[in-house]
Amino acid sequence: MIKHRIDLITMGCSKNLVDSERLMAQLAAVGYQLHHDPEEPRGEIVIVNTCGFIGDAKEESINTILGLTVLKKRRKIGKIFVMGCLSERYRKELTDEIPEIDRIYGKFDWKGILSDLGHKWDTGLRSYHFQTTPRHYAYVKIGEGCNRLCAYCAIPLITGRYKSRPMEEIVDEVKQLVSQGVREFQLIAQDLTGYGYDLYGRYNIAELVQQLADIPGVEWLRLHYAYPNNFPMDLLPVMARNANVCKYLDLALQHASNNVLDRMLRHISREETETLLAEMRREVPGIHIRTTMMVGFPGETEQDFEELKEFVRQQRFERMGAFAFCEEEGTYAARHYEDDVPPTVKQQRLDELMDLQQEISLQCQEEKVGKVMRVIIDRLDGDYYVARTEFDSPEVDPEVLIPVDTLNLPIGSFQQVRITSATPYELMAEVI
Repeated sequence: MIKHRIDLITMGCSKNLVDSERLMAQLAAVGYQLHHDPEEPRGEIVIVNTCGFIGDAKEESINTILGLTVLKKRRKIGKIFVMGCLSERYRKELTDEIPEIDRIYGKFDWKGILSDLGHKWDTGLRSYHFQTTPRHYAYVKIGEGCNRLCAYCAIPLITGRYKSRPMEEIVDEVKQLVSQGVREFQLIAQDLTGYGYDLYGRYNIAELVQQLADIPGVEWLRLHYAYPNNFPMDLLPVMARNANVCKYLDLALQHASNNVLDRMLRHISREETETLLAEMRREVPGIHIRTTMMVGFPGETEQDFEELKEFVRQQRFERMGAFAFCEEEGTYAARHYEDDVPPTVKQQRLDELMDLQQEISLQCQEEKVGKVMRVIIDRLDGDYYVARTEFDSPEVDPEVLIPVDTLNLPIGSFQQVRITSATPYELMAEVI
């Protein structure tokens, strides 16, 4: 155990990562030595920022905490603090089941952590991150919570209603990150397209993106987690006319069968979705759409699943992930529907859908062979530089591999490359 050291372990999504970075900025300011996701926790305090979104994520968070209790008994670490989504929902259960936890906080009780350590939250650091990502890119969270209330989702139960961050605060944060050398920005929120209504009486994600695109030094700006219903169409011309706004949109659609969409409370039909996607591709030529689909939702029939597959074949999404429905307590689905699709059928449908998407991904990737593209260099890995195009978000999308040979490419630099070959999830390239 090392005195004055705090290890912070982040579970789950990039939104949690931003929360961890903001807390770490406060802890660094009062003199703590910080380690993020250490291979061997040794801090006098270990803080676990938990995820509670779906069953697997809950299990991973709990197993991480249990592993720390073993280290605590061996005196390898000191106190265990738990925060985040899991503790927001299950504070009593965690207190009862894992008494080795020293402090339990809700998702947003960062000030409580500082207070218990004998310090005050410094409002002057609200635009500062303790950056855990590579120096050249960062995640910027523009809002918290969600007003959508989809039948399957527990996030509104954890985070509450949508709360936008003031535009000037986000602009200040991006300027601060640019001054630190960040060149690529991932804008994130549970519902990016809901930004602004609670503060300004209108959805103004388009205005925010334009202001950020105008900041000198912002090379790439990428948009995550848009919602299809009531999509703000004024965002599309902003994406089209600004070269530093990536032609990329993360738009979770979940399904294509009207029967399933209605039961999910998505408030949009397949026909409306198809119209929206066509308009996006017309307004923003070359846009790459990342989406997520769900199989096995209660009441999903074989016909519904066949409709989903037909939709995926028709749309040819450049990026698509999928997962099987997992019932979350307290949600509309848990209260009103029977989880009636057998686990084996869920897994079969998931495998079938992802096999289909793999074929589509390969076709989309092969269309890039021979093209000249701009990439950012993320890291050196063995005999290859690993890079990404504007169509690839860190950690979730395909990567570009460039043989090292005699090259000396600075990490975080932009390079022009020619694509030489493709697999479903990787491109090979040579520097021009």
